[in-house]
Amino acid sequence: MDRKVERLQRQTRRPATPGAVIEDMLEEMNLSQSALAGRLGVSRQTVHEIIKGKRAITPDMAHRLGRLFGNGPALWLNLQKSVDLWDALHMDTSAYAAIQPLERVA
Repeated sequence: MDRKVERLQRQTRRPATPGAVIEDMLEEMNLSQSALAGRLGVSRQTVHEIIKGKRAITPDMAHRLGRLFGNGPALWLNLQKSVDLWDALHMDTSAYAAIQPLERVA
C-alpha cells in the first residue's frame, strides 16, 4: 500500500482543504474574495464555493492559483488530492476491504 495512503488512514483529522488555505492567505493579505476572483478571472461564486469546500480545485484553478501566489499548481493539486483521498478512505472502507488484490507475478 502507498505510504501516503497509509498515513492518511492513520490520521484522525481531515487534511486542510485548499479553500481553508486560501481563506487564511486572503486574511493575511487583506484581500477579499471578490478581489481574488477578479485577479483569477473567475466569478466570486467560484471562489466562495472553493473556500467553503463545495468545489474542488481543478487543474485549471490550480494553475491560476499557482500563478497568482507564485507557488505553482502542484501545491494546490496535492492539497486537493490529500482531502479527496482522506474523504474516500474515511467514508465506507468496507467496499475497499472487499476487493481482493491481484497476486504479484515473480
